Amino acid sequence: MKLQVSKKYANMKPSATREILKATSDPSVIAFAGGSPAVEAFPCEEVKKITAEILEENTVSALVYGVSEGYEPLRETVKAWLKRRNNIGTDDDVVIITAGGTQVMDIATRVLCSEGDTVICEEPSFIGSLNAFRSHGCNLVGVPIDSDGMNIEALEKAIKDNPDARFIYTIPNFQNPGGTTLSLEKRKAMYQLAKENGIAILEDDPYGNLRTEGEDVPAIKTLDEDGIVIYAGSFSKILAPGIRVAYAVVPSSIAGAFTIGKQVSDVHTGVLNQMIVERWFKEYDVDKHIDEIRKIYREKINLMCDMLDEHCPEIEYVRPQGGLFLWAKLPDYVNMLDYCKRLVDNKVAVVPGNAFIVDESKPCNYIRLNFSTPSNENIVKGVKIMAKVIKEYK
Repeated sequence: MKLQVSKKYANMKPSATREILKATSDPSVIAFAGGSPAVEAFPCEEVKKITAEILEENTVSALVYGVSEGYEPLRETVKAWLKRRNNIGTDDDVVIITAGGTQVMDIATRVLCSEGDTVICEEPSFIGSLNAFRSHGCNLVGVPIDSDGMNIEALEKAIKDNPDARFIYTIPNFQNPGGTTLSLEKRKAMYQLAKENGIAILEDDPYGNLRTEGEDVPAIKTLDEDGIVIYAGSFSKILAPGIRVAYAVVPSSIAGAFTIGKQVSDVHTGVLNQMIVERWFKEYDVDKHIDEIRKIYREKINLMCDMLDEHCPEIEYVRPQGGLFLWAKLPDYVNMLDYCKRLVDNKVAVVPGNAFIVDESKPCNYIRLNFSTPSNENIVKGVKIMAKVIKEYK
């Protein structure tokens, strides 16, 4: 007997990043294909100390089932921190803790969409979110991004052409994979379009705290006077990804449904991990930690960009002001997929750009580069290999 996969999953593809990482687990491979924060940014000693304290003082409390909405002291801490640091959230918003940021996308789609509904998203966009939307049978409509984020004219047309659209998905800060930041003017325009057309906005902001240049731009959620924005944040990029603790700031009108969606997914996020994050806030200066890790990413961004400018002038990209990624356009005479394969043969792994396109059959001559995972030495070495392989096409 052969088990049949559902129609929704039959045509879905696994994350290209994860598949490439499997194929390049060899430690000699330079991983420009990853998406993990720099390991030197992890507060390892603090986490070891905090975990030992919790297990010594509150072993049972850390190991039992938790509340679906999240560990209450952490929810209160996150709500206060977001309000103080970014002016995010109102008395009418509810903070719900999730197991990673992608779970927010999954639950939000589960709550807001019926099968066949449309989600409008940036193109390119994060493959994990695209697959979450697809898994619920949604129709995806991509809107191109400019150097300052989603093209508003194209967004307006997409909304007009798709009156059944349920929400707009955006990664406004240091977009994955584009590296771009949505301007304040465009944030205001997007919110106004959503409000006028009765569409929600799902604002995915895992990288906002990793700004290395320029000034912070207010979140779309700070504009939300109508309860139409769901804001997603994560501790994966400022604490550690293995902790798997993230959060959603949702309007109270859908908080009950969101909680049920969470229960259907996993009942609750691990209590021990939530307690670690809460005590980290209590015992350490998180804002100071963020300032310190920004220095790490500033050095890595500048190193990769400077190396590309020197050794790969044929490659075009928008220099990001933070985040983890570069979206690099190869010259027209270079076949993108062939180039990716040749790089792997030369011990460098990158992600093919078509993995981030709504319709993967569209022509795409981009690759995504990650500068946070590799060491500085490997950034230098890897870019030189990229340059060598490009010269093979001339």
